[in-house]
Amino acid sequence: MVDNYNADDLAKAGRLKQIRLVAGLVNQQDRKALPIVFGSAVGIIVVCVLVGLFTGTLAFLIPLGVLVGVLAGMILFGRFAQAAQFKAIEGQPGAAAAVLQSMRGNWTVTPAVTANRNMDVVHRAVGRAGVVLVGEGVPARLTGLMAAEKKKTARVAHEVPIFEFQVGNAEGQIPVKRLQRKIMRLPRNLRPAAVSDLNYRLKALQPSLQMPKGPMPKGARMPKMPRPKVR
Repeated sequence: MVDNYNADDLAKAGRLKQIRLVAGLVNQQDRKALPIVFGSAVGIIVVCVLVGLFTGTLAFLIPLGVLVGVLAGMILFGRFAQAAQFKAIEGQPGAAAAVLQSMRGNWTVTPAVTANRNMDVVHRAVGRAGVVLVGEGVPARLTGLMAAEKKKTARVAHEVPIFEFQVGNAEGQIPVKRLQRKIMRLPRNLRPAAVSDLNYRLKALQPSLQMPKGPMPKGARMPKMPRPKVR
């Protein structure tokens, strides 16, 4: 089952076991993926061998063909693996947080900076682009939730750009598989020193609750918010 493949399993496994786990996930999501990967690699090697036989450059083209073939196979496998992982977590609570935490670059991610009892949540990522607020849940409920979080963040971030995205399949939302690409294309508005200063100021905004890393299991319930003590 797809649910058996999670971030903890991959983190604890060795390199070869990680590749086997990811390959199994890719094969479950798309039966044609692995044959395409191996076929592309072998096809490039065969073409190089044939060209080498006809041109008398076999000694040169065989190593080149193997190198290019393996590289092409690795690139294709990486793309299929990423697509399979996104598909496996799509629709699960916490999927957006998992994507944010896997982004390349110097991003500081705080899952579930605000949430409600209906499991609509807003995550925050801080980087060179500025502040990125990512909501997942029902659009009608997220609108107010994200507006309140943006207003609270703006009081601390001052003139720093704040970007908002909603993850999901409803109108106006972004599919989880496109979230990382969307964020990575944002302009770099801040210098590293400004990012560090922004993170320091944002620490004053305590999150409403802490989400576990990665997507939450289906059927999981959001913990109740603690009530303030009256003295």
